[in-house]
Amino acid sequence: MKYEQPELPYQRDALAPAISAETVDFHYGKHEKAYIDNLNRLIKGTEFDDMDLEEIIVNADGALYNNASQAWNHIFYFFTFSPDGSREPGGELRAAIDRDFGSFEKFKEAFVDAGVGLFGSGWVWLCRDTNGKLLITQGSNAKNPLSDGLTPLLTFDVWEHAYYLDYQNRRADALRALWDIVDWDVVESRY
Repeated sequence: MKYEQPELPYQRDALAPAISAETVDFHYGKHEKAYIDNLNRLIKGTEFDDMDLEEIIVNADGALYNNASQAWNHIFYFFTFSPDGSREPGGELRAAIDRDFGSFEKFKEAFVDAGVGLFGSGWVWLCRDTNGKLLITQGSNAKNPLSDGLTPLLTFDVWEHAYYLDYQNRRADALRALWDIVDWDVVESRY
């Protein structure tokens, strides 16, 4: 197997109550594993066999794109969180958030609104463009901003499997709870 699912840097119950151990088991343990297994099966013997995951996302389409992107998206998502992480950004990232959104609180509100407003399943992203401007993007299904030449900094998963066990149909509550576990040191390192 070329791609392997990385072990999470925290215990399965460490993100509760924002994300329960049961959700981690299903979401990362089963959904993410399936994406990685499918990715490995789909690239075997193809031109994509020796590509980095980011290259596959930028160059593939169809089932290969979907599985590669979902594998990457989920790792990016789960490795953003920490039970001990910083609760607000600092430094250059904080200055950029204040510049481009007016304040950290306005950014959080706009980010949750974008996640709630995405019809169906997908992702909401904080990205940086090539000029350093921050923007919030939405992506249906497996959409990844790498495909648009953007640098992803933060994402929240708005597929129902990300929150349904803990929040049922209360997507907004699920997204707001994630602010308690975002490790801004990780997000700043991506900036």
